[in-house]
Amino acid sequence: MAVSSSSIVAALTAAALATVGYLAHQASTSLPAGVGRAQPGVTPAPGTSKAPPARTDPAALPGESGEGARVVYSLRRDRVWLVGANGKVARTFEVDPSAVDPAPGRYAVTSRSNSVTGSDGVPVEHVVRFTSVDGIVVGFSSAVDETRAAPDPRVRTGGIRQSRADGDVMWTFATIGRTVVVVR
Repeated sequence: MAVSSSSIVAALTAAALATVGYLAHQASTSLPAGVGRAQPGVTPAPGTSKAPPARTDPAALPGESGEGARVVYSLRRDRVWLVGANGKVARTFEVDPSAVDPAPGRYAVTSRSNSVTGSDGVPVEHVVRFTSVDGIVVGFSSAVDETRAAPDPRVRTGGIRQSRADGDVMWTFATIGRTVVVVR
């Protein structure tokens, strides 16, 4: 009885599948414990997670904001950090931005006023100025009546508004010459 070519192909295919199955089984039984298998109670090493990265703490001090005692102002976060000489954040708080933003960079407190009328006509206190943009003076201040209205976009003002409580702390911390770092 003659063997047909299709019978030979079928036999070779079966032998190949059996060999691959045997080798796969041998490989799986010779793996070190845990390789390729989930182990209960074991967490992946840092940086190996496939989960989306966690959002950063909005109150966390921005990197690249300098060293030593300084005021850090973030344009994107509308937040201020008062950082002590030891590099630790003494206080952080949200602010209402001015209509005119200073460029990111390093500045110093140039002048202060205990009580004045802001360029928007609002009585303010504890004004701490650190730069000017196109003739508009930029600085931190607190509205005496706690007004926190958004600045009128038609009026170019440089007052970065903070609460009175935050303004009191800023006034004590940000003396003439204190570094102010503006970051995006």
